[in-house]
Amino acid sequence: MRRVALLGYGAIGRAACEFVEAGAAGPVEIVGALVRDPSRYAAERERHGFPFVHDVEALLGLDPELVVEAAGHDAFRQHVPVILEAGVDVLSLSVGALADPETMARTAAAAAHGGGRLRVPSGAIAALDAISAAAVGHVDRVVHTVRKPPATLIEGPRAAEIVAAGEPVELYAGTAREAALRFPANVNVIAAVSLAGIGLDRTEARILADPAVTRNVHEVAVEGDFGRLFVRIENEPSENPKTGRIVAMSVVRALRAHGESIVVGG
Repeated sequence: MRRVALLGYGAIGRAACEFVEAGAAGPVEIVGALVRDPSRYAAERERHGFPFVHDVEALLGLDPELVVEAAGHDAFRQHVPVILEAGVDVLSLSVGALADPETMARTAAAAAHGGGRLRVPSGAIAALDAISAAAVGHVDRVVHTVRKPPATLIEGPRAAEIVAAGEPVELYAGTAREAALRFPANVNVIAAVSLAGIGLDRTEARILADPAVTRNVHEVAVEGDFGRLFVRIENEPSENPKTGRIVAMSVVRALRAHGESIVVGG
């Protein structure tokens, strides 16, 4: 059994935990979860049989081989470098945190010093493997467009105004780095595409609040020596409307791949 801990227990953590307990990840055991207030999770602790802890030292004390991070940028900055420096691998979804150069440098230094590896699953997008392969050669351009229901991107009366108008509104157009910093809860996938390809400063991002969509839509266009690539995915939202159901599935798939003799993709 591979010992896996969770950093965060929101929509992704809960769904991943259910998949693991159903056997979808193969021989994996969840040994604990790091959350802000463990007292709120008494029922979950009783249900799953693993502890909920409040600091990273306690999480590392559970002796995990891998930590699945799905807790947001602040938690990434606070805990992921510590985990990597302890020599524990991290499967991370909040990779938009790496748009901050200081966080990137600290994370890379911690991994180099401690030996832990940071891995990024496919999450809410497809074709990270193809984008990464294309970047071995020359890539001219990568454009990542995000379309989401207005209420998932902005709060207050403006979201209602966009819905009433019935037309999509471009909230941002620019570099992927700035997009990841401005919309930390929504566009980690842009950072993942950028890191797989030509980087956060060369990848172009567009974010649209679109009242015509009910799913979270990602479109990625890549041009280079290899040819052209276009991928579009329409993600059904999870219980957290900002996150697609497929994100937890991608975590489980990555966990399962570790124990397989034949691995396809990735």
